[in-house]
Amino acid sequence: MKGKNILLAVTGSIAAYKTPQLVRLLVKAGADVKVLLTDSARDFVSPLALSTVSKHEVHSSVHDGSQWNNHVALGRWADALLIAPCSANTLAKLAQGLCDNLVCAAYLSAACPVFIAPAMDEDMWLHASTQANISLLKSRGNRLIPVAHGELASGLIGEGRMSEPDVLLDFLEKFFSKEDNKPLKGKKALVTAGPTYERLDPVRFIGNFSSGKMGISLAEALAAQGAEVSLLLGPTHLQTTETGIQTLRVESAQEMYEAALKLFPDCSIAVMAAAVADYKPAQAATEKIKKQDTPLALQLMRTPDILKALGQQKKASQLLIGFALETNDEEQYAFEKLRNKGADLMVLNSLRDAGAGFGHDTNKVSLLRPDGSVESLPLLPKATVAQAIVQAILQQKNESRVS
Repeated sequence: MKGKNILLAVTGSIAAYKTPQLVRLLVKAGADVKVLLTDSARDFVSPLALSTVSKHEVHSSVHDGSQWNNHVALGRWADALLIAPCSANTLAKLAQGLCDNLVCAAYLSAACPVFIAPAMDEDMWLHASTQANISLLKSRGNRLIPVAHGELASGLIGEGRMSEPDVLLDFLEKFFSKEDNKPLKGKKALVTAGPTYERLDPVRFIGNFSSGKMGISLAEALAAQGAEVSLLLGPTHLQTTETGIQTLRVESAQEMYEAALKLFPDCSIAVMAAAVADYKPAQAATEKIKKQDTPLALQLMRTPDILKALGQQKKASQLLIGFALETNDEEQYAFEKLRNKGADLMVLNSLRDAGAGFGHDTNKVSLLRPDGSVESLPLLPKATVAQAIVQAILQQKNESRVS
C-alpha cells in the first residue's frame, strides 16, 4: 500500500462509524487517503474525525458555495476508489449511473479500479433488486468485497455487514501486490479489433463479418497482465468494461491507420487483430446511389497496410503481432506475411475450421514464429486463446531480453 492514493467514499450506513479506523489502517500501511462523504453519511460519522486521521479536508458536495470540488481530478488522482460502506441506495445509483452527489460523480469519473464494500440488512442484501445491481456492477469491472455474517443494525443475525477494516485493508493489499508483480506493469500495448467500414455512399459500405471478440479478448488479457492498453475498435456493438483499457472508436482503415501510427511509438507491444478492409471505393458518393437497370461498376483502391507500416518503424524493443485469416495454403501465406510485414509473431486463422473465425465465441489458431516453428492450439473460447497468445508474447519478450 505504500505510496498508493486511496479515495475512500463513505455512504449512509451505520457501518460508517468504522471508517476512521479504516483510514488509520490505510495511512499506517503507507497510503495517502482522501475521504468523500454523502450527506446521509454525515449522520453516522464526523467529517472532523476523518479529516484528522486522513490529514486531508473531507468533501461532501460538488461545491461548497465558494469553490468547486473537482470530482474528475479526484477520480484521476486515485489508484483505487473504495466505497465503504456502500448502502443499498448508493449501490442502486451506481448501477444506474445516477449522479446526484459527490460520491456518484467521483465514481463516474474514476480512472482506477473501484472496490465496493456493501453494508445493509440481510433482507435488503438478498433482495432481487440488490442482487441485480451487484451483478451489473461486477459485469462492468467493479470489484465487490464480500459482506460478512453477523449482528445487523436491525438486531437480526445474518449477511449484510460491511467487512471489518482489517479485512478491507487486506483485500486492497492483495490486489496491489498482484498488480505490482504483473509482468507487463508499466508497459503500453496497442490492440486493433473489429472490422473497418469503407463507405460507398452515406448509407452503404464495404465491410466484413468481424465482431471484434478476439481483439477485445486480447486487450483484456494484456490488461490482466498489467499493461496499459489502447484498443482501436472498429464498428461493432461490443465493448470492454475492464480497467486499464482505453477504447478509441474508428470506422475506416484510414482512421485506424492514422491512430495506430500515432500510438505505436510509445508502445512495447502491438497486436493487429482487426479485420481491416483491403480495398475501399476510389470515390465515395455524396448522395445515396440509386438503383439502376444496368450493372453498377465500382472502382476500388488499396487501403493502407497498417501491419507493414508498423513493421517498417518497429524498434528492437517492440513486439509486433499480426493476424492472418486464410482459406487455402494457410501456413504458406501466413509465413510470407510474417516475413514481409516485419512481425514477430503471426496468429493464423483458417475459415476451414468449424467454430473458428468471425462471429464465434471460440477460435482455433496456430502461432507462427520467425524461426519457422508452429504451435497449433485446439478449438478454445476466445478468452482462453487470447491468454495463450499473451503467454507467447511474454515468452518472446523474455527471449529477446536474454539475447
